[in-house]
Amino acid sequence: MSDDNTALQDPFKEIRPYRDTEVAEVLNRLLYNEEFIRVVTRYQFPRMAGAFGWLLRPLVRMALAREIGDVETIRDFQARVAKYMEKMIVRSTTRMTCSGMERLDPDEAYLFISNHRDIALDPAFVNWVLYKAGMNTARIAIGDNLLRKGYVSDLMRLNKSFIVNRSARGREMMTALNQLSAYIDHSISEGASIWIAQREGRAKDGNDRTDPAILKMFYMSQRKQRSFGEAITRLNLVPVSISYEYDPCDAAKARELHARASDGCYAKGQYEDLDSIVKGITGLKGDVHVAFGEPIKGEFESPEALAALIDREIIANYQLHSSNLIAADAASEVTDEQRAAFQQRLDELEPGAQDIMRQMYANPLINKRNLEAP
Repeated sequence: MSDDNTALQDPFKEIRPYRDTEVAEVLNRLLYNEEFIRVVTRYQFPRMAGAFGWLLRPLVRMALAREIGDVETIRDFQARVAKYMEKMIVRSTTRMTCSGMERLDPDEAYLFISNHRDIALDPAFVNWVLYKAGMNTARIAIGDNLLRKGYVSDLMRLNKSFIVNRSARGREMMTALNQLSAYIDHSISEGASIWIAQREGRAKDGNDRTDPAILKMFYMSQRKQRSFGEAITRLNLVPVSISYEYDPCDAAKARELHARASDGCYAKGQYEDLDSIVKGITGLKGDVHVAFGEPIKGEFESPEALAALIDREIIANYQLHSSNLIAADAASEVTDEQRAAFQQRLDELEPGAQDIMRQMYANPLINKRNLEAP
């Protein structure tokens, strides 16, 4: 079969999540990826992997083969992921809650557009609450900047992630954006929900703002057939607010913002994003809340007007935690223990970065007050 015929039959093959028919091949590829096995060995046996890695790696491979031996579908794979999610939630959160589920119809597909604080956990927590409610999990938009390693791409695409080509430039970028727009519309029309962040990159300063360019992208593949408002109604867009009492990457974010403010630039390490993913998963998060807003329908004058509405929904539904109240000096009901825990996080930073971290946690409350002001 020619490449042209393959593209016509499967126009999204290069960016879409893997399908059930591809699971066995991808899992086999992972089992024989030496770098992946080394990473798993280092994670499972951090003290022994250096000196005894040569001995441990074959054992790790055999253990993984047993673990995934009966995984035949994406649903099977996500059931395995759910077990690790449950362990992670028990170990790194004090409470996991959600609200707004009554606004969702289990028989509908939604385009969940959420604020973005953690690279991997934002969509993971959204999918967790959907999974626990017996609803289908969403397909996850993930930038190709996070997929430099082949095994990372395989793992993400097994877990229903699809690729956003951020590295494309010029005409290639327009082609990639149009393909992405068409894929999102295709997914919703075939009954598969989508998760995407409201902007490229995390809101490191705690200010959740929607980039209108994301909304323009949604419309790109539909602009010849329907109005902007019709396209948005068709996509069943739902704003989602995710809030963490403690951000495991808060110190790194504060240091980065401090460096940018002080030096005018910040040089990101080659695998800094992967380190952030690991730290986000393993680090203490305290209370975590996922809030689903009302599905958005109707006509809008512009993507900017829609972005403003999404911002209002995300800010309004954002659940404040003790850390936000303490940082904004509005904590009348927090405990001494909570104050001490927040202060301990500040004490790990130099004074300038401390101020940035405090502002990072205060901004959600400030934005809520501004929203509610007459």
